[in-house]
Amino acid sequence: MERKKGWLTSGAFAALCGTTKETLRHYKDVGLLLPAHQGDNGYFYYDVEQFYDFYAISIFRQTGTPLEEICRCLRGQDTTKTIELLREQKDRLEAERRRLEHMDFVLSSALHNLEFGPGPDMVPRTAWFDREHLLALPVGELEGLMTPADSEDETLIVVLERCRALCSQYGIQTDFQLGAIHQPGEQGGPGAISHLYTRIKEKADFPYYKEKPAGNYLYLCCRGHWDISAGYAALSRCILERGLETTGEFYACDLAGFILNSVEKNAASMISVRLSDQPPTA
Repeated sequence: MERKKGWLTSGAFAALCGTTKETLRHYKDVGLLLPAHQGDNGYFYYDVEQFYDFYAISIFRQTGTPLEEICRCLRGQDTTKTIELLREQKDRLEAERRRLEHMDFVLSSALHNLEFGPGPDMVPRTAWFDREHLLALPVGELEGLMTPADSEDETLIVVLERCRALCSQYGIQTDFQLGAIHQPGEQGGPGAISHLYTRIKEKADFPYYKEKPAGNYLYLCCRGHWDISAGYAALSRCILERGLETTGEFYACDLAGFILNSVEKNAASMISVRLSDQPPTA
């Protein structure tokens, strides 16, 4: 690394800081980071201790702090104002962290759904499902927010508005992919809908939380149709014909989601119910 009298040239200092000479020149022009020395040859040099000045500037820059605010902070050397600025930037980083975590949750959910498998349509299968956290809206409560004449689109608006309001109220993150919870019906098949739900990122202590428990599930996928009534019938037949014992509710959820579901041929849904620990009867 090129040095003179323990000083660093702009090129050497830029290499040390992992930046460019152009960035250092800009910081010099705006008075943010001035070279500490000027040699007899007219060239400017930096002290190695100025690495920490650059590091502080880079941290502030990555949190979106304007250059003017950084200048005031570094020039003033006011501890109180520096603490205030650091707290502001920490709050901003926390908000950004939550935003990125939410996006990771949404994209991971979408990938999991779309990659669920190109298995056969309308064919019941079994698989282990991890638990899921749900924001579950009781149908009775939703009915109080709607009129009998509401269309499907108007109903969807009510559901989404209610989900968004609850997420805002309780600080919940969701992917807004909707599903339905059916109570067990006659002959072991799905009965009436008790809740409409959307997945949430983690367990939450609020009145609308429900957990879809982990376990071995009987499920089938319905592809290419928005109407999945035939899927319910196929799952019910499978339970009856194979003498399967199920426990808990039936879950119907959208798989294609916000990315593909606007075209019916791309629509994909899944219906699932947890199997009991007892073996099926002969």
